Amino acid sequence: MKLLKILDHPSREYTPIPFWFLNGDLSHEEIGRQLRDFSAHGVYGVVLHPRMGLREDIGYLSEAFFDYLRTAVRTAAELDIKIVLYDEGMYPSGSACGQVVRGHPELASRGILRTAAPKEGDTALCQKDGLYLVERFSGGTIRGVHFGEDDGEPHAPPSADILNPEAVERFVQLTHEAYYRHFSEYFGSTVIGFFTDEPSILGRNVRDMFPWTKDFEKEFEAAGGRLPGLMALFDGLENEDTVLYHRLILARESRVYYARLSEWCEEHGIALMGHPHQSDDIEVERYFHVPGQDLVFRLVSPERGGTAGMDSTMAKCSADMARLTGRRRNSNECFGACNRNNNPWHFTGSDMKWYIDWLAVRGVNLFIPHAFYYSLAGARSAERPPDVGPGSIWWPYYRRWAEYMARLSCLMTEARYQAKIALMCRNRDLHDEMAAQLFAQQRSFMYLPESMWADCAEKDGILCCGGLVFDAVIGEPTAFSSVPHGADAVAADCLCDPPQPELRVASLSYDGLPCWLLVNEGETDINAQLVLPHRGRLGIYDLWSGSKYSADAKETEKGASLMLSLPYRGSLLVFACDEALPPMERLPEIRPDFVLTQEDKAACTKTYTAALSPCETALSLLVEAEEMAALFVNDQPCGVSFWSPHRFRIPAQKQTARLRLVVTGSKANQYGNPVPYGINACDKARNHVHK
Repeated sequence: MKLLKILDHPSREYTPIPFWFLNGDLSHEEIGRQLRDFSAHGVYGVVLHPRMGLREDIGYLSEAFFDYLRTAVRTAAELDIKIVLYDEGMYPSGSACGQVVRGHPELASRGILRTAAPKEGDTALCQKDGLYLVERFSGGTIRGVHFGEDDGEPHAPPSADILNPEAVERFVQLTHEAYYRHFSEYFGSTVIGFFTDEPSILGRNVRDMFPWTKDFEKEFEAAGGRLPGLMALFDGLENEDTVLYHRLILARESRVYYARLSEWCEEHGIALMGHPHQSDDIEVERYFHVPGQDLVFRLVSPERGGTAGMDSTMAKCSADMARLTGRRRNSNECFGACNRNNNPWHFTGSDMKWYIDWLAVRGVNLFIPHAFYYSLAGARSAERPPDVGPGSIWWPYYRRWAEYMARLSCLMTEARYQAKIALMCRNRDLHDEMAAQLFAQQRSFMYLPESMWADCAEKDGILCCGGLVFDAVIGEPTAFSSVPHGADAVAADCLCDPPQPELRVASLSYDGLPCWLLVNEGETDINAQLVLPHRGRLGIYDLWSGSKYSADAKETEKGASLMLSLPYRGSLLVFACDEALPPMERLPEIRPDFVLTQEDKAACTKTYTAALSPCETALSLLVEAEEMAALFVNDQPCGVSFWSPHRFRIPAQKQTARLRLVVTGSKANQYGNPVPYGINACDKARNHVHK
């Protein structure tokens, strides 16, 4: 089957493209060495991200800065590594590390606030009930690239007014045009995109203000707005004026900032990449050639669940807008500061697998791991950890992770998503509770934002939007009266007995053949009778291991019925099969009595040994241990596992074999607070995350 062949060997196009924190004492030699190391581990793209800790004498956008970046771009070209440029130093985007405002203080971020008495420099917009609505510079900042430029520090760069075309044009000239002057010969080949990072109208560290820009009151009043009505913003109330305000601010931000960057990238043969400020900012995603979002701070997680709250909508936000606008890829900047229990560096392989699957089953097909650190020296190791690349315990085996992300990216790009339900939504209101119910019922859906409603049409009881059709709508009230309303109007993607609310399903098709991506999003194994709407042969592809086998399915009136056994952290592709496949290998399971024989506290490793009697068949070894485990049989590598329970396939042995299990503990033991590791630590570690 063609799909399986491309999944077995996904092309370099589907590589993860991590943030590479350029945060240290850069040298041309070290830049080249690290890029070669990335390539050797299956990473064929990076985001060049100037980051806190950059050497003081390397000024942002200086000639020294571009000299080092030229080494990176040139080396990447030689290695066939793709480069995504980053448009800020450090974030949020839009100020060129304060250079937009330098010499032009009038271009700083502005906002409105309610006050009893205006201050000098304020512009009073109106007065109501003894209070003034005034325009004022927000005083917002961004995080800079040198120590002393972080939040609350004296040299934090000022943020710029990204609602002001003059400020945005100055930003483009300082950053984008400067990069193009230095690297134009690589644009469209090695350089494939520009990353803009959560642009903020007010800047960071601003309270009790709402976005504004110079003379915006004229635009607001010309549209019928009444300034006194905006006082309701500060009480969390909504009226006609606040609704109009939010609509006009969104339209201006879209027109002045996002459209300008999108046009510039298109004119220069690269993609606008990155993500907007908020997880449910769906409307501005249309300006990205690669719509994106940002999964950080464990805002969704295994212990919290993946369907609660505004941030649980982010993956569908970017993926669905890509589908609606015909974009091939959509991305997520993932894993940033997703450590457990606020313990820096306590981010496990189990967590990373959960996050990757959580994103993929919702449609994300480009992973941007946050982050690979150029340097971990000194305070750099504590700046938004963890390093999920060279500084992680799994780096020697990272090709496994890179290939897995590439495989999922390939699947979710090449296969077509099948959604029967349109979830009508508005910007920053993506109905996470409705979405949660659809996920738990295994019903594929697609967000349909307000700006696209006018382009929809009803035909024979279905909703048509571009080349997409939907059999039912839910969410916002609409004028689509002939289209059935409610999720129950269409069948679920599958039936489970008993019901499995933690089973996530993406219904797909490839070359006209149906397939289903199944992900276990829960904390226990899934065992259920599964019925899929299909008649004929089915196959199963284990997306982590790459193994494929026939599904033991029976035809019923409702479809193909099979017993689904999807383990903790499991992900499978079930597909309509046009060729015979071997049955699933079922091996005798063993649980050896391992004995601790060595401990290296500096390396956070514990070595266990056991003896294995001769066996005529292959065996499945199962062991509970935290965190990463590598097995050796007679000193020969026999696999590595990144989450417990660890499973290893041991080939048949003609004589007694020596087993050696090396368990490596979390980097939190080196950079954060110690956490248990080893065979006897498994239950403690699992309980620790659920406190």
